Amino acid sequence: MASSIPTYVVVGGGAGGLELATGLGESLGKHGKARVVLIDALPIHIWKPHLHEVAAGSLDVGQHRLEYVAQARWHHFEFQLGALLGIDRQAHTLRIGAVNDSDGQPMLPERTLQYDRVVIAIGSQINTFNIPGAGEHAIGLDSVYDAERFRQKLIAACMRAETGSSGQGSRQVSIAIIGAGATGVELAGELRNTSKVLAAYGIHRMDPQRDVQITVVEGADRILPGLSRRVSRSVGKLLEGMGINLRVSERVTDVGPTGVTCTSGLFIPTDLVVWAAGLKAPELLTRLDGLETNRINQLVVDAQLRSSVDPDVFALGDCAQCVWSGPGGFIPPRAQSAHQQASYLLRLFRNDLRGRHTGPFVYRDFGSLVSIGSSSAVGNLMGGLMGGNMFIDGLIAGLMYKSLYQMHQLALHGVLKTALDFVAHQLRRATEPHIKLH
Repeated sequence: MASSIPTYVVVGGGAGGLELATGLGESLGKHGKARVVLIDALPIHIWKPHLHEVAAGSLDVGQHRLEYVAQARWHHFEFQLGALLGIDRQAHTLRIGAVNDSDGQPMLPERTLQYDRVVIAIGSQINTFNIPGAGEHAIGLDSVYDAERFRQKLIAACMRAETGSSGQGSRQVSIAIIGAGATGVELAGELRNTSKVLAAYGIHRMDPQRDVQITVVEGADRILPGLSRRVSRSVGKLLEGMGINLRVSERVTDVGPTGVTCTSGLFIPTDLVVWAAGLKAPELLTRLDGLETNRINQLVVDAQLRSSVDPDVFALGDCAQCVWSGPGGFIPPRAQSAHQQASYLLRLFRNDLRGRHTGPFVYRDFGSLVSIGSSSAVGNLMGGLMGGNMFIDGLIAGLMYKSLYQMHQLALHGVLKTALDFVAHQLRRATEPHIKLH
């Protein structure tokens, strides 16, 4: 017998998707007003702005990971593991891919899932702009597995340099970060902080400032080109003071196994390359039964985050193109955007069930925060607050940066659990190693 309650499906358990599924589960699923299902290709959630810390080894995934199955049980929604393969809009069904275990043995079959409303929230991935060698030799920080892979390669490179087994007769490790947006500069700062701690873990013959070379390459004429020039200058001074090389107005033309080549002819020898120069939505979105997408594969949505061609399909976060009156004309791909859109859709779906109208989504820009390593000051821009812009740095900026994660935690767990987790985390930090080497 068909269910008499609607089924809301959220595809993608990132910051916005998981917050939406949790909110729908608490407000509708818990009271039997709707069936709520979350789909994700991975079994665990890590807040994406934390990935640069995972990559540098300064954040332990085990302490910050969240099992989707556990979150679903706690907050009255279902979780289905598997990648979205396709959608049949006429039949209102989604096709979910089969899942194998770590040995390649079948674990879950390919499935179809009925929906009344579906929200696509599968985020974004790196855009290498078809630069030769970038896909083969550069690592993008799209997932926790990418970040862990980079961390392992970093430790291996440092060990080889320490023991002289690199084959190059040098104790130096060279890291190039392509792209000086928030991800690139935050990773650079976190890596410098990590390299300073390495000596405490047996890698004592390497000088962290001299032997770990970090170069940030940016095609624009300054780092953080999407933020104000004041923020760019402040962060640039911090990075240069940490011994990080900044190469602006340099566009990469080739990424090889031993280095990066730029349009000016500059060649940067590298042991590791991180690609943080651009974003695009997954190509899958261009094949979803005629849904409209833009040139970077984002789903085109209206003022209520509905797909431009189907009122029962919604999108939020990095994979959605939503018009905005601010700079650039579209809502920027930030965690705060996904958070606000998730809160809006939660209100819209609840109002729909009550027969109430919901106005258009209105994005409020609260500015941008950039963390430059745990031992450094934080440069940031706060905008759209009390009608003006404000530049802050140092301790206050650092506390505000950390508060963004706490807001995410509040949306997922509520006040009590978030407070207890915060206290427990502070106690662990007092006793555990500062970087993860295993």
